[in-house]
Amino acid sequence: MSQTVDRALSILPLLAEGPADLGRVADRLGVHKSTALRLLRTLHEHGLVYRQSDQRYRLGARLFALAQEAMENLDIREIAHPHLVRLNEQCGHTVHLAVYEENEVLYLDKVDSRYPVRMYSRIGKPVAITVAAVAKLLLADLPEPERRAVAERLEYPMYTVRSTPNAPAYLRELDRVREQGWAADLGGHEESINCVAAPVRGVDGRVVAAMSLSAPNVVVTAEELLTLLPLVRRTADAISSEYSGRTPVQDPELR
Repeated sequence: MSQTVDRALSILPLLAEGPADLGRVADRLGVHKSTALRLLRTLHEHGLVYRQSDQRYRLGARLFALAQEAMENLDIREIAHPHLVRLNEQCGHTVHLAVYEENEVLYLDKVDSRYPVRMYSRIGKPVAITVAAVAKLLLADLPEPERRAVAERLEYPMYTVRSTPNAPAYLRELDRVREQGWAADLGGHEESINCVAAPVRGVDGRVVAAMSLSAPNVVVTAEELLTLLPLVRRTADAISSEYSGRTPVQDPELR
């Protein structure tokens, strides 16, 4: 039975390459045409493949409907939380997960620092969108016209001397973030707090959330926090892999 299931599932990535006839399916599976036909008929009955008028088979609409339903029901917070906890256990600093919804960037999850100095941030609370590292990642992934429109309608409060002063500066920062694939807030919101962030991507490669690691200067310097960026990025990649259904690369530092 397991071999039959394995063969049936092996047909799907083949058809993802494009329509294929019975002979090609049988050759790819290394089975007789009668065996391949039985598998295709079963998949067809469930709507996972469709036989065209030219007798070739393609992926069925039911497969796309199932994928869409599964994506809509995925809870990025539930998937990410164990990874956030693990990162917090490794370095001890505050970890956040944020998403972009209805023109705001909101904290979706938080794991507090083990150190006495804590960050004032709450789940469900909007972030300082013009300076926060997670906000930069989420907005940098928007299509260019939308990115520009958002930047131009924002206000730019000068929280500190390092705050982003205006829309042109913000757009330049978003371009830099988009190119490098990570973001930082080094004293832009609070002079004593630094933060580095990495994107969580969906199956299509788009940024669906952003996670960050934050710490005050009295615990670690900005330079010391930046040395943890590779660990933050690996954690974000692990969340992305699980969220997208990809097989994650085993990394001993993430175990």
